Amino acid sequence: MMKTKLLGLALSVGVMVGGGMWVCAADAPAKPAAPARPARPTPAARDPHTAGYVEAKELEDGAVPPADADGNFIIGPTHKVARELATKDSYPQGQVIEFVMKSADSKIYPAGIARDAGTFGTPDPANPAKLNVTTSHAKPWERKIGVYVPKGYVAGTEMPFIVTADGDRTVFRVLDALIFEKRVPAMVAIAIPSGGGDAQGNQRGLEYDTMSGLYAEFVEKEVLPLVEEKANVKLTKDPDGRATMGCSSGGSCALIMAWYHPEWYHRVLTTSGTFVNQQWPWNEATPGGAWELHKTLIPNSDAKPLRIYLEVGDRDLLNPNVMRDNMHDWVLANEHMAKALAAKGYHYQFVFARNAGHCDGAVKQQLLPEALEYVWKGYPAGK
Repeated sequence: MMKTKLLGLALSVGVMVGGGMWVCAADAPAKPAAPARPARPTPAARDPHTAGYVEAKELEDGAVPPADADGNFIIGPTHKVARELATKDSYPQGQVIEFVMKSADSKIYPAGIARDAGTFGTPDPANPAKLNVTTSHAKPWERKIGVYVPKGYVAGTEMPFIVTADGDRTVFRVLDALIFEKRVPAMVAIAIPSGGGDAQGNQRGLEYDTMSGLYAEFVEKEVLPLVEEKANVKLTKDPDGRATMGCSSGGSCALIMAWYHPEWYHRVLTTSGTFVNQQWPWNEATPGGAWELHKTLIPNSDAKPLRIYLEVGDRDLLNPNVMRDNMHDWVLANEHMAKALAAKGYHYQFVFARNAGHCDGAVKQQLLPEALEYVWKGYPAGK
């Protein structure tokens, strides 16, 4: 059903479809411009001991959770750079290979979309959880993929790997230390930028916030074969040796990839995950977008073989748009995620960070080594 909706979107914005037919947006009646997106309010710091939040263990300031412990933790307010990042040049460094992908070469995202600058959308009068966007149009994308290959890799050796959203390469530097210290297996890391823009009506939102397996299929069928070719590596097919990682919508994307394709991914690392209602186009099967993960999908499904890391900041996002559907509080969404995962018996670790905003850089530099080590627990270093 999602592919059908995407085809309808392509027809509306003027791209080539089957049979070589062109449909031009200029031939359609002019649509009124959507109102400008309002500025995001600055949320007050939330208290991790708020009624309804999960019970969590408060750690000494500056400490991080044990890498082998499930459950809920509170850190901060001080966030120091982890030793592994502060001394990153002290370890044998892997090689980074780059290559470019273009929308013209993609069968899954062949057109790309973008929303007009300075516009957002309007809530549907009959359904405040549905956002109507009239200013989205076709826009080709181009992205540079970065591939980290660990020091000493022997060509032909099958490797576990991690895929990161938004082209995040911070993991490359951390892996040098963790692999050298044998805290994680030697692995390949693949940094994939989005197709551009953010949220509803843009390619990044379409890829990351859509509740389906489509983006995971894009990675599996179009990105990974090029990684093997361009970087001369062999990637494992074992889902226990595959991880996803991302922040914000990249974080929800990381979990969505594994949720819809657990036969491909078992390990997930998210920070400030956008487990809120940001899916577009609207889908009646998941009317709350990624909010449905903790509201219906996880509670109403058998536990999947996933190991999940979650982090959220006390000043994370809160209702940053015109929708007032009670499904746009990032802190509450992550608290709900922890509660839903615990109820189903998942292996998960949830970190509530004091003195931290959305995708907070200082928190990331403090937590990333421990988070990676947690996510890869149970995968033998020699496997």
